[in-house]
Amino acid sequence: MRHVLADTPEAVSVDVLTGFLDRVFTEYANYWAESAKIPAMRQATLQSGCAISEGLEHLEAATAQGKGVIAVLPHVGSWEWAGAFFNSIGHGVTAVAEELEPPELFEWFKKKREAMGIEIIGLNNNAGAALLDTLAQNKLVTLLSDRDVQGNGVEVSFFGETVTLPPGPAVLALRTGAPVLTAACYSGPLNGHHAVFNPPIVFERSGKFRADVVSLTQVIALELEGLIRRAPEQWHDLQPRFVND
Repeated sequence: MRHVLADTPEAVSVDVLTGFLDRVFTEYANYWAESAKIPAMRQATLQSGCAISEGLEHLEAATAQGKGVIAVLPHVGSWEWAGAFFNSIGHGVTAVAEELEPPELFEWFKKKREAMGIEIIGLNNNAGAALLDTLAQNKLVTLLSDRDVQGNGVEVSFFGETVTLPPGPAVLALRTGAPVLTAACYSGPLNGHHAVFNPPIVFERSGKFRADVVSLTQVIALELEGLIRRAPEQWHDLQPRFVND
């Protein structure tokens, strides 16, 4: 929270931090309670409980290109509600999920999310080929990309520190030409949700693939920062994140 709330971490008071931390855990508990209910909800309930408050035109324009769409999200708000919502309005959603241990736990989560209409691809050696096939069908791929789950990410600046973030979105975009947009689905106002899509990232290639992956991932990181700062108490990344901390 210090990194998100201020450019100078020491400037954030204990009282401010305490208030935000209380809200972080409340929002996280609400997320899990809500995600347990989504599979049983009617489409009308899903649709009435979510709105695209910004950027629907960006999603539609990207889809019209016919190359698939890569939506890059932070772990903010209720991404599962967003996936169920987009599926209900005709934008089929494919997401990649970490393969948890034991395998039965991963399969349980996979079935739960597929019951919401979200197609799940396990994060393994076959994920890349599956995503390329999904984009070739002009579908929406959503990638939660503010955590380097596999530990093979590229170094970028993120909230003032050097961290690693997954290169997958950049690699897919550079290989396929699919437009990449950053997005988030926030809880609220009241009991509703609102989704935001930023404009497609405009990126000029240098001709060096590795360098382009790093550069594009850095652009993505900066846009994710902006989305997180809109509602820092809804950032569900409750684990050691910054090396200097």
